[in-house]
Amino acid sequence: MINLEVRRDDGTTKAYAKHGVRWGPELAALDQSVFPMLGHLLPYADTVFNHRQVATLLKEVPRLPHGVVTEEFARELLDLGQTVLDGQHLYLWFVGD
Repeated sequence: MINLEVRRDDGTTKAYAKHGVRWGPELAALDQSVFPMLGHLLPYADTVFNHRQVATLLKEVPRLPHGVVTEEFARELLDLGQTVLDGQHLYLWFVGD
């Protein structure tokens, strides 16, 4: 399971998603040339996006093929991404198992 958090630059958690995303073949098969941000996720490692990367990431979410992530996770991803864009010194963390 990959969970999602917004963290401050000191490492403290500001917000987190209630829903995670399960690593599966659909997520693993994302073409990095089409999904340059989401295509870099790893199932057992953390992936961190800064403000500029989050802006690119949010453009990818509506283009995801059906079934790659749940609607609940996509909604929370968009909301937490916007939290990063609206704040300062915030990062979006995908926390792998």
